[in-house]
Parts: sequence; C-alpha cells; structure tokens
Amino acid sequence: MQVMVQKFGGTSVQSSENREHVIRHIREALVQEYKLVVVVSALGRKPDPYATDSLLGLVDFPTNTNSSRELDLLMSCGEVISSVVLSNELQKNHISAVALTGAQAGFVTNEDFNRAKIKEVNPTRILKELETHDVVVVAGFQGQSESGEITTIGRGGSDTSAAALGVALSAERIEIFTDVEGIMTADPRVVKNARPLDVVTYTEICNLAYQGAKVIHPRAVEIAMQGKIPMRIRSTYSEQLGTLVTSSRVHELGMDIPDRMITGIAHISPVTQIKVQTKESAYRVQSEVFKAMAEAGISVDFINISPTGVVYTVPDTLTTKAIEILEMLGFHPEVTEGCAKVSAVGAGMTGVPGVASKIVQALTDSGVQILQSADSHTTIWVLVHNDDLITAVNALHDVFGLSITEELQES
Repeated sequence: MQVMVQKFGGTSVQSSENREHVIRHIREALVQEYKLVVVVSALGRKPDPYATDSLLGLVDFPTNTNSSRELDLLMSCGEVISSVVLSNELQKNHISAVALTGAQAGFVTNEDFNRAKIKEVNPTRILKELETHDVVVVAGFQGQSESGEITTIGRGGSDTSAAALGVALSAERIEIFTDVEGIMTADPRVVKNARPLDVVTYTEICNLAYQGAKVIHPRAVEIAMQGKIPMRIRSTYSEQLGTLVTSSRVHELGMDIPDRMITGIAHISPVTQIKVQTKESAYRVQSEVFKAMAEAGISVDFINISPTGVVYTVPDTLTTKAIEILEMLGFHPEVTEGCAKVSAVGAGMTGVPGVASKIVQALTDSGVQILQSADSHTTIWVLVHNDDLITAVNALHDVFGLSITEELQES
C-alpha cells in the first residue's frame, strides 16, 4: 500500500469553492494509486464562525478564560468540523472517505494543554480504515493524553500532525498545501520580486521557518527530517509542484540541492530589544534575568551576553511584562521598542568569508542602522528598527541576487 499524507490549511478548506481545489488534488493522488491521509485545519480564519480564533472569542479569550483544559476542548472542535465537512464532500463526489479525530487517528500527547507534545502516533486505526476507504480525513492540531484528555498541540499544529503521520505511516511523501506557490526567497508582501524555490534542505527551511517564514511550522520539518520523509510545499490553487524539502543529496529523485550561498531572507516583527547592564557581577545578571523571564513564560530571543550585562529581544506584546519583572529585580533596563529581526539563511554560507561583510555593507549603503547581530553556520541575524524592515529585507534580497533564477546566475 502506497500512502501519501496531504495537509490543507484553513483557507484551503474555507469555502465550497476552495474545497473543489482540494478535491482536485486528492483525485490526482488517487489516480496515481496512492491511499491518502488528509490532515485539515479549522475552516477559514476569523471572522469565519468555525475558525480557531472565532471559537476562542466565544469564551472571551484571553480576558475571561480560566481553564486551559477546556480551551483545548473548544479549540479541537474547529478541526473536527473541518474533517467532517471535507469527508462529506468527498463522499458526494464518489470518493470513499472517512473522518477521524486526532485521538481516533492515534495521536497520544502529554497533558501540557494548549501546547501539548506528541508522545507517539499509533496508526492502527488509520491503516484499518485504509483497507476499506481511499481517503482518511484527520482533524489536525489535536490528540489525546493517556488519561483521555483532549489536547491541542499549538499553533501550526496541523503541519506537525501531518509530518508525524507521514513518519508513522512511512509515507512516500508529505504534501503541505497553502495559499502560496511554495517556499519563497522572501515574503512576497515585502519583496515584490521574491521567487519560489524548487528545492531546499530540511535545515534551510527549518531556519527560515524559525526566523519568520510562515509557510510551514519548523517542528513539522524537524519531524519529517528525522523520519527522512520528503515534503512538498504547494499551492492549493495551482498545478505547480511547489518546493521540495529534502536532504542535501537525493539520489532516488535524481537531483541535488543547488550550491547557493543564501537561500532566502526571513524576518520577525515587531520585537523589543532589552539591554540590562550592571556594574555588579555579570553572573547575577545572566542567571537572574533569564530565570525570571522563563518563570514568567516569556520566550527570549537574539541573546548576546557580555561581561557587563545581557541583550535580548522579546515579542512587543510582552514588553511591559518583561520590564515590570526586571524592575522588581532592581534592574534598570534600556528598552528599544519597534524592532525587527532580519535573517539571511543559506547552507552554502558555511566557511565562506565575507558574507557578514556583504550584509553590513548592503544595509549601510541603504541607510539601515544595525542594532544587534549574531550568526551561526547557516544563518546571520541582524536587528533593525521596524521602520527599516522593508528596506533591509529588499537590500539583502538584492545583494545576494535572490530574484535571479539559477539559470541566469549560471550563465
């Protein structure tokens, strides 16, 4: 039995017109003699009535919500509704289909409500259903704990559900359908001449996703990479094959990852830069600051540590909370709100001299002030003012020739 996993996001299943495109892709896979497991997100986006954010509005989230457990009960309804709606339409189109909740599909999680971790996936029920049905439609984003509690696995969870099922079922591949043509060299809303990439490595797309590219959740890519299951990121509304996400050497597909220095430019905004300096022991700053942030549930990023203090960023929405905590500890933080983190990602930069210099020169020539920087083997980050975001992303996209196709670069 050849199994393929397909995942369709909320906008793809939002309306009957959009679902016609979904059904077309399902038919094409069935013609290729695949058995299909289709993972779906909740229908549409707010203000659509069954979108996750709309459901949360029923309990005045986050103002008057007290129970994380009951939030999961509520949020899980969106994907269940979506799975039943799509399964029903497949049956009306003479395609044998059945809908399953995440729990029925075999997702076992811990009880960290609203952000549960998948402990295992038992695909026994799915495999049994595939003996008598061509398509199993699974409600994404959810599972069940060992004690029977319904859980959700966080934003982007349907991507993660699809990847976990792909590995558990040893699928031929995982296809993630979205409203864009695939992985782009930059956000097309920011860079008008951004272009789709034919193929990227797992590592590159993980870094792009963690640094702000919103096409796929990075945890889903990590799961697929561990299971060595190829992924495709495709548009629901197009016949194009989109972007293949795989390892750096793919002999079975007869292709290699192009040897490029920079694959894409990603960004996260708005964020706030916080500097905590001290004339006392730097060890106190380092330990107390990050311990306090962690205990308050504040995720910190872009960390620089020096003998005299620390510098880091937090989401703009958590700025006030972070400052209050620091002041209670007796610190006097220097705060710069309205920042943006811009990242240049590419496996080909490893060991290549001059990449950072090229970034600094491009931003300087464009009049963009660099507030902070850091780097790894495959990513260089810079922090800039949010007002400079569009200029910075376009400058880096241009300086690395990302709008130029591989064929033109080679010629």
